[in-house]
Amino acid sequence: MANKPIVDFEAIKNNLSNVSKPIQILNENAEVVDQEIFDSFSDDDLVEFMKKMVWERALHEQTMNFSRQGRMGFYAPTEGEEASEMGTVLAMKTNDYLLPAYRDVPQLIQHGATVTEAYLWSRGHVVGNKFKARSLMPQIIIGAAYAEAAGVGLGIKKSGEEDTIAFTYTGDGGTSQGDSYEGMNFAGAFQAPVLFIVQNNGFAISTPRAKQTAAPTLAQKAVAAGIPSVQVDGMDILACYAVAKAARDYMVAGNGPVMIETLTYRYGAHSSAGDDPKRYRTKAEEQPWFDKDPLIRMRKVLEDKGLWSEEKEDQLVDEYKASFKEAIKEADAVPAEKVSDMLKRTFEIPTPEMKKEIAKFEAKESK
Repeated sequence: MANKPIVDFEAIKNNLSNVSKPIQILNENAEVVDQEIFDSFSDDDLVEFMKKMVWERALHEQTMNFSRQGRMGFYAPTEGEEASEMGTVLAMKTNDYLLPAYRDVPQLIQHGATVTEAYLWSRGHVVGNKFKARSLMPQIIIGAAYAEAAGVGLGIKKSGEEDTIAFTYTGDGGTSQGDSYEGMNFAGAFQAPVLFIVQNNGFAISTPRAKQTAAPTLAQKAVAAGIPSVQVDGMDILACYAVAKAARDYMVAGNGPVMIETLTYRYGAHSSAGDDPKRYRTKAEEQPWFDKDPLIRMRKVLEDKGLWSEEKEDQLVDEYKASFKEAIKEADAVPAEKVSDMLKRTFEIPTPEMKKEIAKFEAKESK
């Protein structure tokens, strides 16, 4: 990375009443607007960023196909949010702790879980919660991951674990939940190393962002907790990565938490449960965001540099989708969950009453 910092978090912290313009490296027309930061990325870096976004788009498409076939449980689509999700998670290290929400399955996989485990989690199977990644399972309660992350962050600080942070996600609607405020306030008060990422995709299910809050930006919600915050173009993977990396560097230096608001868009439904976006937004509203598609933006940059082609992308998509088909087969082959297995995962050390329940169900299951 370049010596020039992409953002001065300390200056923002000292003057929280000012909100910075959303940070970009590539604008909507795929034009470089910060040459020095752009030049700090190698050609291999740029190609890798594109591969990750293509991977996530393919994951979304194939997984939604599985959902329509009745082979998935709950799943939240991610089409349109690839730059925000991949850009931020790739800036983290494997020793960092991820506290994801339910739309953050791609980040969980990138952080160390397998696709098979993610599919089993979607089905509510206990095996889907046994991944080796430093992460909790995706949080279903909206906003609650922020409270979890604050506790993990304090644990990191108290344990003296170096070069380690907690990072967590919520959506624009999540910032209207009490858990989000509590988590930010706790992390701010104890200066815990927590990166709070708000993926502002415009809607809390069907409620538009403008009806959720009067705050000019969601980043400003960190002000009351004394946390420096910044807005980033969430359709620009380079900006998302660079700012997330800068935030991480800032935190491991002992400077406390940071919030990043990524301005992104959910192209499809809220979830596989079946809401219809056509009922709460128009094509005219959607089109400007489709024009900002993060894959289109990055594709143009790479094609102009002779680093990408339609054939290469199609080949990658085929490879990725083939791997997802293998993953769903592996998930299908896992034996049905036993009640005793579920109970064993409730507490690290089962209570006396829980031990009795486990023994009771094991006896039934052995017959």
